[in-house]
Amino acid sequence: QVQLVESGGGLVQAGGSLRLSCAASTRTFSSYGMGWFRQAPGKEREFVAGINWSGGRTNYADSVKGRFTISRDNAENTLYLQMNSLKTEDTAVYYCAAARYGDSVILSGVGFYYWGQGTQVTVSS
Repeated sequence: QVQLVESGGGLVQAGGSLRLSCAASTRTFSSYGMGWFRQAPGKEREFVAGINWSGGRTNYADSVKGRFTISRDNAENTLYLQMNSLKTEDTAVYYCAAARYGDSVILSGVGFYYWGQGTQVTVSS
């Protein structure tokens, strides 16, 4: 069982930045592919970004490409999401997720089976 705890959410003005963190409670963090997802009110949860076990491969939803950066620190068992140039439409609860699959599955944003509790990001105009 892997526990994931997100932090770093908050209220920010449009155009601002936030950095989300996800701390994982496992000594085998480096064996998991990781992802960030978000869910806005009244909408389905959507894939935001994925990263393979080593951090060498990443993938992003078109809506965040060029603005968000996913990264990981395997020594610290932590996943990050740097969010720049935030827009009001980025407002959502953000979740991190983990799974042990091949890179192609992880980077496609499907099949994750460990989830955090989420952190709220609100972008005001």
